[in-house]
Amino acid sequence: MRIRLSKRTTDSTSFLPSNEAKSIPFSTADLHSTLSHFSIKPKSKLALLMQETLQLCEAPALKSEVKHCATSLESMVDFAVSKLGTNKKNSPFKWYTVAGTAKEVSNAKATTVNCHPQTYAYLTYYCHSLKGTRTYVVPFVGDDGTKAEVVAVCHTDTSEWDPKHISFQMLHVRPGTGTICHTMEEDTIVWMTS
Repeated sequence: MRIRLSKRTTDSTSFLPSNEAKSIPFSTADLHSTLSHFSIKPKSKLALLMQETLQLCEAPALKSEVKHCATSLESMVDFAVSKLGTNKKNSPFKWYTVAGTAKEVSNAKATTVNCHPQTYAYLTYYCHSLKGTRTYVVPFVGDDGTKAEVVAVCHTDTSEWDPKHISFQMLHVRPGTGTICHTMEEDTIVWMTS
């Protein structure tokens, strides 16, 4: 199947802060005031597309669907957490055991881009692509019976890495002497070619 991975024409927009998003009506009944707030002409193409978005958001969910239209990043995260759950013990760590065979989803010849969230005044990701990276989905089971599938990456070429990198300290190896594998945190985004 051929798909397009190019940017949408509306990608110049960004999330509003949660408190600002909550202060702006988000319904077809209030569309006129929202258009006025953003100085958008009522009969414009953008106004019609906004109306379609609201209709999609207000339409009943399918029987097998739970949906949410997120107007802020906080809203998106809250919805995802409400559906995916959190650690019931409110502990940042839980013991997990590998519960099956890892499935390779990209080999070392494929290109992957890993984006890791960073601490900053606003949402910032550190994105990078390392040659010779294999990506896997690994089944795990927690000590409380919780099942999870975790993305893990294995770096087959570490020869250019800083010798003081934490991975070398933990594994007592030197750059370029072996493959380094690690799981990805749940808020990391992984892009890859096939």
